[in-house]
Amino acid sequence: MARVAVVGSLNMDLVIRAPHLPSAGETVLGGTFATFAGGKGANQAVGAARLGATVAMVGRVGDDAFGRLLRDGLVHERIDASGVRTNAGAATGVALITVDGAGQNTIVVASGANAAVTREDIDAAHNAIAQSAVLLLQLEVPLDVVRYAAQIAHAAGCMVILDPAPAPGQPLPDDLYQLLSIIHPNEVEARALTGIAIATEADARRAAEALLARGCQAVVIKLGARGAYLATGARREAVPAIRVTPVDTTAAGDAFAAGMAVALAEQASVQAAVQFATVVGALKVTRMGAQPSMPAREELREFARQQRVSLPFQ
Repeated sequence: MARVAVVGSLNMDLVIRAPHLPSAGETVLGGTFATFAGGKGANQAVGAARLGATVAMVGRVGDDAFGRLLRDGLVHERIDASGVRTNAGAATGVALITVDGAGQNTIVVASGANAAVTREDIDAAHNAIAQSAVLLLQLEVPLDVVRYAAQIAHAAGCMVILDPAPAPGQPLPDDLYQLLSIIHPNEVEARALTGIAIATEADARRAAEALLARGCQAVVIKLGARGAYLATGARREAVPAIRVTPVDTTAAGDAFAAGMAVALAEQASVQAAVQFATVVGALKVTRMGAQPSMPAREELREFARQQRVSLPFQ
């Protein structure tokens, strides 16, 4: 059984659909409102579990109704939530999300208990991390904790995948790059990390080369509807997107991360893992919500059949 550990955030997503995203000072009358379990870390944990992995989650929630719902949701997905601690001094993280008619979104996050994750939380989950094939990380918990978890996983021979989201305002530590098996920024995050605006495949390659030079083993730049760009070893390759009509792009990157993690934990190549993750992300955006829209393995097979695309493995 593929084993995946996740260190990261747990948020409750408060989502409003609107005809368009508001500009500064604008009030937009929206449509439906819904509450979904979210947070980049928890989304990736649920995504990996639904694809068949054995998953352990490490993070924090507040001692409130949202926290209890999020923890119960992980348990329902058969995720080991023993590493999710309750912080009585902070509220559970909340994300306010607006989704427009094309499925694009804006997101504002109040971190709450996510900001209280500590090295001690990582120490308590040491065995769960060290015994996993892949560790998934993001930047919605303190950077020092992210680096510490990466150090533990790297020392244990565990693959380390970083989703550098939200886009960091400060440079990432040089030594963190050297612990990474894969870093997978989107276009905004890649620009924040490298200073390179990505409009073309050549731009993506330049940004990927800059990140490889910092010491990570592979770079995957997510290009939305244009697919992804992979750079690892001698391989430089554009991976095309699956064409779908998006309903909600929230957590598309989290679905992508989960797909890569499960594929790699099942000993797929990086190229095959990116191809697999592209299909996972495409199916996710056809449905509303973060965690509720994460696909199960059988759903993914059926979606691939309908789209007439080949999964690199079943």
